[in-house]
Amino acid sequence: MDLLIINLLNGVCFSTILFLFAMGLSITLGIMGILNLAHGALFMLGAFIGLTVSSSGGNFWLAAIAGGVVAGIIGLVIELVFLRRLYKQLDDQVLLTLGLVYIIENIALWFYGGSVRVVQPPAFLDFPIAIGGFTFPVYRLMIIAIGVIAFIVLWWLIDKTRVGAIVRAGMDDKEMTIGLGVNYGLTCSIVFTVGAFAGGFAGLIATPVIGVVFNMSMSILLYALIVVVVGGPGSVVGTLVGSLVIGITDAFGKAYFPSFAMFTMYVVLIAMLLAKPSGILGRKIWED
Repeated sequence: MDLLIINLLNGVCFSTILFLFAMGLSITLGIMGILNLAHGALFMLGAFIGLTVSSSGGNFWLAAIAGGVVAGIIGLVIELVFLRRLYKQLDDQVLLTLGLVYIIENIALWFYGGSVRVVQPPAFLDFPIAIGGFTFPVYRLMIIAIGVIAFIVLWWLIDKTRVGAIVRAGMDDKEMTIGLGVNYGLTCSIVFTVGAFAGGFAGLIATPVIGVVFNMSMSILLYALIVVVVGGPGSVVGTLVGSLVIGITDAFGKAYFPSFAMFTMYVVLIAMLLAKPSGILGRKIWED
């Protein structure tokens, strides 16, 4: 029973990291119809920037914010300079953002080298607690708490505020929303920047758990894409549900079926595509 609880907590912790990272990808796809494969590179970049600030004597949380800010600024530049011109051009979006992934990865390799780096969590969180005959790091519980707070804030913003109403209206009918006089371009830029910030922030938050290396962009992005497909694009609750499904499945797969662990999330993905291609709580996104 104790081992079951430990695996469950590990799964929820990883799910929280996936939620913080995948939320930007989900909302960007839901609002703008843009598949931003460079989102994984922003996660990696945020981790490295935070690592630099932290190793220079900066506070851990300040380092996480710094990583998020740099990722947000770069995300905004990508949206304004490139992606805004590629609305409804999925093939071009994929080619462009995939190219950006390799550019950002090689810049990271140039500056930080090819070894895996790990940031130590804050000292007041760097100790374990006993769960039966096992121990569990308190820092991972803090990650779960951050995820809960982030979910509540994002759910409130999207479902209960005027900005959220504009976002939801744009998901359903972009042209009508613009026709009502809404500055939808500004809304998209804000959402894209917030999503990039969340990705960069999650990068350093995750580093004490999974580490950071220059070529991790595509691996973490693959998890996020599966989360978005399972939960449904454009939904905060759907992204949370998708993250929990994939994170917990991955954790239990690695614990009980290590030889097949890498396939467990694909089984969930295939089952969801067969049962409900739009995702568990997916919203309608742009149409050709």
